[in-house]
Amino acid sequence: MLLAIDVGNTQTHIGAYEGDDLVEHWRFATDATDTADQLTVRVANMLALKGIELGDIDDSIAASVVPRLNPEYSRMGENHLGGPPTMIGPGVKTGMPVRLDNPHELGADRLVNAVAAYDRFGDVCAVVDFGTAITFDAVSADGEYLGGVIGPGIQISMQALTERAARLPNVAFAEPSGVIGRTTQASLQSGMVYGFAGAIDAIASRIQGELGQEVAFIATGGMAASITPFCDMVEEIDELLTLTGLRLIHRLNA
Repeated sequence: MLLAIDVGNTQTHIGAYEGDDLVEHWRFATDATDTADQLTVRVANMLALKGIELGDIDDSIAASVVPRLNPEYSRMGENHLGGPPTMIGPGVKTGMPVRLDNPHELGADRLVNAVAAYDRFGDVCAVVDFGTAITFDAVSADGEYLGGVIGPGIQISMQALTERAARLPNVAFAEPSGVIGRTTQASLQSGMVYGFAGAIDAIASRIQGELGQEVAFIATGGMAASITPFCDMVEEIDELLTLTGLRLIHRLNA
């Protein structure tokens, strides 16, 4: 059984695979101060919900954007999983050339998402990831990582707005009843939903124009389901995209 680990700045997403089949997946809040022992307890408890023990895991692979946790996951693997996880980075085969001026700048999760998206479409495509930041990652028809876009995430934007504007409350993120809000809460919800949906469409349209051909856009990340229904350029959502990419890269390196 394979354990795929996606360590994000806000959330960690883990999935257990039996061959190509996802047995179950879980999310928990990322804590950059966790030790290997604490991570072991977290992961073991999640697996136990499905009746899976640490001893059932044959191999593991991880994409992390929190460097502080990388050695802790390695120690967890060494102590309890029969060996450290394969960490996405230099030396790991992904099957995707990276056409950046400095390929080492590319976040592991973004490369993994691009690999999964190209496997899904087999043609020019782009991933929109609604995480701590909102990122776009473009892939050529030949399966090359071309580059992307990075912008502030939804939760960060809402937090910054309410902290700097004394009379604006922190509201629950929900679908607005219309564009024109009749309360402060409704106005904030409208601004966040339609504002981000409009920004996503604008960037997607410019990416498509720059590539000069039809682009298949796919969304992932925790907030994807809240924004994508209001977008015209992005029609498909896959919240398991990163885990899928990890499984594909593991198979390539096995």
